[in-house]
Amino acid sequence: MKAQVIKKFGDPSVFELAEVPKPEVIPGHVVIQVKATSVNPIDTKVRSGLVAAVAPEFPAVLHGDVAGVVTEVGEGVTEFKAGDEVYGCAGGFKETGGALAEYMLADVQLLAPKPKNVTMAQAAALPLVTITAWESLYNRANVQTGQTVLVHAATGGVGHVAIQLAKLAGARVFTTASSAEKLIIGKRLGADVAINYREQSVEEYVKEHTDGKGFDIVFDTVGGENLDRSFQAAATNGTVLAIAARSTHDLSPLHAKGLSLHITFMLLKVLNKEQRQDHGKILREVTNLVEEGKLHPLVDEKTFTFDQVSEAHTLLESNKAIGKVVLTNEW
Repeated sequence: MKAQVIKKFGDPSVFELAEVPKPEVIPGHVVIQVKATSVNPIDTKVRSGLVAAVAPEFPAVLHGDVAGVVTEVGEGVTEFKAGDEVYGCAGGFKETGGALAEYMLADVQLLAPKPKNVTMAQAAALPLVTITAWESLYNRANVQTGQTVLVHAATGGVGHVAIQLAKLAGARVFTTASSAEKLIIGKRLGADVAINYREQSVEEYVKEHTDGKGFDIVFDTVGGENLDRSFQAAATNGTVLAIAARSTHDLSPLHAKGLSLHITFMLLKVLNKEQRQDHGKILREVTNLVEEGKLHPLVDEKTFTFDQVSEAHTLLESNKAIGKVVLTNEW
């Protein structure tokens, strides 16, 4: 089968088209004819070698997010049959095949029925970011009705889903962005208040919107110095959620305020076979929310084919994308 592979770590130009063996079905798994995938920051980090420990062996087929059609069903699989449309974050990492190929072998625990009211490309935009936002807000922070939640990066992959999930939980949702266009999108997604972080300091918007008390939950989807700003924005005894914390920080603000800090790295459950069922369960609930019109994927207007994977990675790494960067399989 055709696949986009990397034979070494590097910049987006390292992808090359290759013929690789089609995966054979094994117990507890299905083979998916891949229709679409999306790019996540973890995919660019695997490609560049930044997280080499979780990379597949060369020649490596990358990308976890997948939407497609089941073509073969392994022994013991009762959840799906050939012809079913499915989606999930199901590979592209150590000891798994990726989605940048005509076919992908996937553990059924990581999959759910694709929402019927969205395209394959829209479905492929959802798994990793939605599971990340869900585990952070619902499982770690236990967000409650009436709480104030600040979500950084309104139009980012995780950010745009987090706004919607926090709102569904009954929270009062605030979000940050860098432009008028992104602020409008943030409010359209459900944010009560959208803040231009280039025009207001943390101190200013905490004073304006919380009387200086801070937010009950702050979701940092950016990392780096923004994690420090998130500590600053959190209320006493508040919660800070982070998904990009490969960095060094002064923890004294956490001590001074009695803050809880939770790190979500959803990939760990993909790598840990005993915990994979958690992801499938979340995605089944997500399917229902999407079909009920309560959760909407935000996809960048520029879409790509699998042969344009280098350009797709370049766009994501430029930080100019609005929403998820998706690719469709036209082989």
